Amino acid sequence: MENNTPILEVKDLHTHFLTKTGAVKAVDGVSFDIKPGETLGIVGESGSGKSITAMSIMQLISPPGKIVQGEILFEGENLNNKTEKEMRKIRGKEISMIFQDPMTSLNPVFTIEKQMVETIRTHEAMNKKQAKQRAVELLDLVGIPDPEARLKNYPHEFSGGMRQRAMIAMALACNPKVLIADEPTTALDVTIQAQILELLAKLQKELGMAIIMITHDLGVVAEVCDRVMVMYAGKPVEFTDVLSLFDHAKHPYTWGLMHSIPKITDQKQKLEAIEGLPPDLRALPKGCSFAARCKHAMDSCFEVDPSFKQYQANHHVRCLLYENEENEKVVPS
Repeated sequence: MENNTPILEVKDLHTHFLTKTGAVKAVDGVSFDIKPGETLGIVGESGSGKSITAMSIMQLISPPGKIVQGEILFEGENLNNKTEKEMRKIRGKEISMIFQDPMTSLNPVFTIEKQMVETIRTHEAMNKKQAKQRAVELLDLVGIPDPEARLKNYPHEFSGGMRQRAMIAMALACNPKVLIADEPTTALDVTIQAQILELLAKLQKELGMAIIMITHDLGVVAEVCDRVMVMYAGKPVEFTDVLSLFDHAKHPYTWGLMHSIPKITDQKQKLEAIEGLPPDLRALPKGCSFAARCKHAMDSCFEVDPSFKQYQANHHVRCLLYENEENEKVVPS
């Protein structure tokens, strides 16, 4: 039977970095939930707040960063109220994270075995022999050949795809309920990328975990996600299910992302870039943060910061184009 109770709920999250020149509003009012077995995509260009949202969930924000507002509820308990000692029991066991570059997450001076055994024994009551056996099973699970021999290797002796598989194995060591994958395939070639995404989908089916997939790649979103939140300048600008996003995207920023994807059916088509640069998060402009880059901007867009509203069932958008029905009829899809 499908479980419709969210395992993780993020409510009005604000994470700021307090610098001498002002507060950088890296995450500025993010809300979402995710259920067991579901994959939620968080999409946006660099600096949109995707990774800081993930780090906030993991309670890994260091000074000058600070969660200044909001709740992060895991199984009904607010993680913001947990001590570091309590969070260490949750990280890796209940909520795990795969980082973009495994070379920065794996320690180059220790073997894969030492790192995996240490991770497993931190959370599970196992001796070294049992933990090693579990490590072998995990490497086998993620498709690394001859796993017992490969445990003796150092990270630099693995290829990029193998390191990412080892990272996934470590993240899954304690059967987490939520897996956060932060750009897990960015540095990999297309064939390996497809294998990693297929592996994550297979493991999700077997383990029933929720996955938060952080990416700038809408191709990855189409492949693996159930629902999608598009972020820009620290705020969600569109949130809906994956089919609605690709069939009826509503926000001009989402259209820009869509038009920048090459289409295999039209090789002569010129790719459209989104003109301009994201705003300075220390001094956000008056009105809509995207207005200066938006082809559909009206005068009011430079004055009024639109609220995040639901215009159709399960489809939220932050845009003045939908403030009345007349505008909605003339907006291109």
